[in-house]
Amino acid sequence: MVAALVTGGIATFAQLYAVQPLMPQLAAEYTVSPDRAALALSLATAGLSALLVPWSGAADWIGRARVMTAALAASTLLGLAVPFAGELWQLLALRAVQGMALGGLPAVAVAYLAEELRPADFPRAAGLYIAGTTVGGMLGRLVAGTAADLGGWRWGVAADGLLGLVALVLFAVLLPRPRGFVPRRRGGGGPGLGRRLAASLADRGLLALYAQGLFLMGGFVTVYNYLSFELLGPPFGLSQTAVSFLFAAYLAGTAGSALAARLNGWTGRHRALLLAALGVAAGAALLLLPWLAGIVAGLVLLTFAFFTAHATASGWVGHRARWRAQAAALYTLGYYLGSSLFGWIGGIVYQHAGWPGTVGYVLALVAAAAVASLALRGRPAAAQQRV
Repeated sequence: MVAALVTGGIATFAQLYAVQPLMPQLAAEYTVSPDRAALALSLATAGLSALLVPWSGAADWIGRARVMTAALAASTLLGLAVPFAGELWQLLALRAVQGMALGGLPAVAVAYLAEELRPADFPRAAGLYIAGTTVGGMLGRLVAGTAADLGGWRWGVAADGLLGLVALVLFAVLLPRPRGFVPRRRGGGGPGLGRRLAASLADRGLLALYAQGLFLMGGFVTVYNYLSFELLGPPFGLSQTAVSFLFAAYLAGTAGSALAARLNGWTGRHRALLLAALGVAAGAALLLLPWLAGIVAGLVLLTFAFFTAHATASGWVGHRARWRAQAAALYTLGYYLGSSLFGWIGGIVYQHAGWPGTVGYVLALVAAAAVASLALRGRPAAAQQRV
């Protein structure tokens, strides 16, 4: 089960982030500013966010496994069409629709695990799934950047499309048949989707967890969106392939995700979130150093701490929520809304305030996440019933 979701995470996040290391090439080919080039990612994450709640509702009716498989199949077909986009608007439109399809897996994956596994096994499995998403994000960036250095950005996106196709096949073969969930039927009783969403928005503790994804992801994606512009130019002057290999820092995120459950056991969830936010801030500050070694160290620390926070917050949502599918979808909505909105705003900050101003902007987002987490101090779960 975990192996299937890891391959699904690779299929999803390799394709979602395929364009991130290619933004300087997109900006050069279409003669646009960095924030315009970043729309190739922001619109995809916005599309993903837009359909998270509908995907979660569909999963209640037809089942989690069917939704995840259908979403991955549709997104992979769309991803294979992206390299054939001629105009910028065509590229952006395809990426937006692909993002809508990609939302099917992250909208319900954590809920699927929570329903299929024993409570004692769930935190570790959720951490491993998040680790799989980091592997997908890393592979997508490495494969796209290396292929693009050889043949241009279209080859980079095409290579990630093929990677997604292989991962989709593995996902379909490995995914076990669901045993812990019976699809909801119309007229079968229970509150409707609107009431389940309202209940998932009424808990202040859940709102604080959604805010972690919103603010921390906004700062994280800003770093990865615009750091490549800095490293390709003076004084570093790195090649596209060299910049792409910096995304191997995602391996630190894989470790952070896998170790999050253990850290939660040692310190408690709230302290783990605060420690992770502190680590993100320290890593961002190191990115101001004029030495490549310092930047690499900062990127590794920031990535490790971010995914520790993400695994902690998303797992806490699954543990706390009464309506798991809707709460998980709302957390993921906040997560990708942060990527779309704050990642795009980060491009405007970068264009007008340079890299130091961009790092200051990231630190402000981390501070907002830390303040929001104060609502979680000593707050028990809102409901004992889990659905």
